[in-house]
Amino acid sequence: MKFFKPLLIAALCATALSAWADVNVGVTISATGPAASLGIPEKNTIALMPKTIGGQKINYIVLDDASDTTAAVNNTRKLIAENKVDVILGSTTTPASLAMIDVASEAQTPMISVAASARIIEPMDAKKKWVFKTPQNDIMMSLAIAEHMAANGVKTVGFIGFSDAYGEGWSQEFAKAADLKKIKIVANERYARSDTSVTGQALKLMSAKPDAVLVAGSGTPAALPQKTLKERGYTGKMYQTHGVANADFLRVGGKDVDGTFLPAGPVLVADQLPASNPVKKSALAYVAAYEAAYGKGTVSTFGAHAWDAGLLMSSAVPVALKKAQPGTPEFRAALRDALEQTKDVSGAHGVFNMTAADHLGLDQRARVMVKIENGAWKYQP
Repeated sequence: MKFFKPLLIAALCATALSAWADVNVGVTISATGPAASLGIPEKNTIALMPKTIGGQKINYIVLDDASDTTAAVNNTRKLIAENKVDVILGSTTTPASLAMIDVASEAQTPMISVAASARIIEPMDAKKKWVFKTPQNDIMMSLAIAEHMAANGVKTVGFIGFSDAYGEGWSQEFAKAADLKKIKIVANERYARSDTSVTGQALKLMSAKPDAVLVAGSGTPAALPQKTLKERGYTGKMYQTHGVANADFLRVGGKDVDGTFLPAGPVLVADQLPASNPVKKSALAYVAAYEAAYGKGTVSTFGAHAWDAGLLMSSAVPVALKKAQPGTPEFRAALRDALEQTKDVSGAHGVFNMTAADHLGLDQRARVMVKIENGAWKYQP
């Protein structure tokens, strides 16, 4: 009996420790580098997330991947191996998020990306069953742009996008949307996020004489093609993607981006939405929380994507806690299952309803059209 007593005490202590285990949340985002204007509001938003969920303490381990794909992968490995995280949030960019999938799926750790491309979750397979995301898919926003173009007499369009997965994804999805609306793409160009000149691409676009130009970039680097086109005298309509919906883009673009149209999540113009909009209340809740911490006018759609990731996590954790304890493979699996069963979670960007085949779960309530007027966002009914 003396022999078993210490073992019994140790077992009871281990059980007690397990019962009180914290939920560890690993975060890798681009707080520096070319995507910093997206990553900084995301990092700021992590600080606003709940410290307890379902009575369980939540620990956030936040790492900067500096907009670098290799760094994002290394951060993911570190968070899983050293910090024993139960879920990964991030990363900011599509290339980084795509590269993280193998690591997360191999460790069977759920991952909620705050990057845009549908490729992050489609086509669904054994690896991507562990991956979710909060930003609207490219096709949803492409259709919004094509519909607006068609309604405003645009027959031909020039396209210029990032020379990476973001630009390629947009090229493919916008081509589908343009075809549906009988809009012809007459030029298709690429540039790197770090480029300082796109004069050659701009000249090719202008020589095609398109009615409009769509820039498929994100953050401040997306201003470069538009500024170059304006300098060269282009007078057609300008469109951007939801990847530019932050104050830094307005600051860098200045007067050159006035008159630009883009699709965006409702949070960007939450105070301008009609009372009947189903996302207005939840969008304003994020705006209030963020501005209380960081000042009026500081909200961007990118921080809101992180906020929505936090809401999804807050919805799923209590469900998973009923099945297993944090820090275990069983809890991570239960958390994945709970995320996949998300129903009617109202976020800053839309209402989430996920299924085994849809790890985004947003519908058309997650988009509005916006125009840049005098350096501000203007809702387009």
